[in-house]
Amino acid sequence: MTIKSIRSVKNLAGKRVLVRCDFNVAVEKNKIIDDFKIVQSLPTIRYLISQGAKVILLTHFGRPEGKKVKIYKLKIIKPRLEKLLGKKVAYAEDCINAKAKSAVAKMKNGQVVLLENVRFYKEEEANERKFAKALANLADVYVNDAFAVSHRRHASVAAIKKYLPAYAGLLLAKEVLNLNKALRPAPPLVVIIGGAKLETKVPVIKNLRKKAKVVLIGGMIAYDFLAAKKWSSGRYQVAPAPRRLAKKLSYQNVILPVDFVASDKSNGQGQIKVVAAADLPAKMWQLDIGPETIRLYARYIKSAKTIIWNGPMGMFENEHFKHGTMSVARLVAAVSSGKAFGIVGGGETVAALKQTKMTEHVDWVSTSGGAMLEYLAGKRLPGLKKIIK
Repeated sequence: MTIKSIRSVKNLAGKRVLVRCDFNVAVEKNKIIDDFKIVQSLPTIRYLISQGAKVILLTHFGRPEGKKVKIYKLKIIKPRLEKLLGKKVAYAEDCINAKAKSAVAKMKNGQVVLLENVRFYKEEEANERKFAKALANLADVYVNDAFAVSHRRHASVAAIKKYLPAYAGLLLAKEVLNLNKALRPAPPLVVIIGGAKLETKVPVIKNLRKKAKVVLIGGMIAYDFLAAKKWSSGRYQVAPAPRRLAKKLSYQNVILPVDFVASDKSNGQGQIKVVAAADLPAKMWQLDIGPETIRLYARYIKSAKTIIWNGPMGMFENEHFKHGTMSVARLVAAVSSGKAFGIVGGGETVAALKQTKMTEHVDWVSTSGGAMLEYLAGKRLPGLKKIIK
């Protein structure tokens, strides 16, 4: 495997470099509450500045669905980016038209411009070539540093590479190198899969389960496996499609919870009790893995030499149902960067890990969720074409 890194370009001084970033950060009450993705992009931006490039940053933010939506304007990103960089950043309230062209034309070597939210244009998600070419006309070189959207066939990720020489940013290169270690794991490999939407987890479970000692299941997808075993799924109605998928994934080394922390209210505000997985009461919801499951999963995690974790074990945002996810997070962090090589990915999973204040102990914390799953499933990502060979 060869990664076309931006470091391989010998003379960047004066070159206009368009960097596709992922600044899709968490915001509450118009304030950034988690700048992890911005921080992870800084090495690439700083490297380009040090080389005298004119650095043009392009990102999506939220889901404006092709419309200019005020709450998704990037003026909320600019101050945090400037503070983290320790440098003034120009802001163009556009990404292809007059304001963008004017901002880029005024740039001097080493300066940074942040273009407006690329998803304000419906042509972005349509992967339209004309739009991609308009973006490309702003620059001399393209850099993909947004691994998290590299599974999307979008104009700023896929089509744009038809019009500019394309390279990997430093973050994207790290993502690929670390995920490749998981694809060639030191045994035993333990895979932990939680969260919802089983259909998004199927390919990675299929691709890794032959290499894995065990695949540990938690979260909402546990319901699908309960239904596949013809056990009660409580008050949750499992549709036929995910039940069939779960049945096909019922391999010997796919390990299900043996107990749950359950409630008679879906928001967890009602009666709470620990129940056996095989006997989830018809009028209850499972909202976390139980103590026996934590003990079982701990034995597997402690024995691992490689760990991949994507998806929380339950409704960890609720104090009563966070213990399973927090226990897994601490266990993964405790054995990583030493006994085992640990990878954690997915927005909620990373958020849970951060609550433990042990993030720095995990070998690689990915900025991606869906892209990580697709890469580990062996799929070829559109955003990596012409960059990873």
